[in-house]
Amino acid sequence: MKILYLFFNFAAQFNFMKKLLLFSAFTFHFSLFTIAQATNQDSIWLATHFTKVERMIPMRDGIKLFTAIYIPKYETEKHPFLLNRTPYSCAPYGENNFTGRFSSRGDSVYFHRNYIMVYQDVRGRYMSEGVFEDVRPFISGKEKLKGKAKATTVDEASDTYDAIDWLIKNVKNNNGNVGVF
Repeated sequence: MKILYLFFNFAAQFNFMKKLLLFSAFTFHFSLFTIAQATNQDSIWLATHFTKVERMIPMRDGIKLFTAIYIPKYETEKHPFLLNRTPYSCAPYGENNFTGRFSSRGDSVYFHRNYIMVYQDVRGRYMSEGVFEDVRPFISGKEKLKGKAKATTVDEASDTYDAIDWLIKNVKNNNGNVGVF
């Protein structure tokens, strides 16, 4: 009798597990479809309202950092920059490949307010040249250096300064204001 009870109990649990597995697979598939659809809508919206350009921005020591710039097509006013320097990649790469994940990251608020959105791979990561150093330390007193020493002494602050300086001088229709996020 005990064996019969264990068999039916196991069968019931196995049937429950099959249903649970089937439900989980369906839910996972549906969520992937929903995410893919939202991603596609984000990309279409971005391509309609923004122009994406990619540039290798030169730093003071000659190293070039890969930068993706999303410029609003709305040109009746000048726009501020929002700069995001990251060691985690500013993919997707290619001027015709627009990010499809902006609404899930919170960036959509800034895109909808017509900021010039700038994503930069930090020194030594992904498409940028140079050697990566995790949280490159600030070098105090570098502003007092002269000549070659000044040109080759770099840190995160000098890379950010050089990127902002280049953006303001080379991206049309900006108002000279830059925020970092």
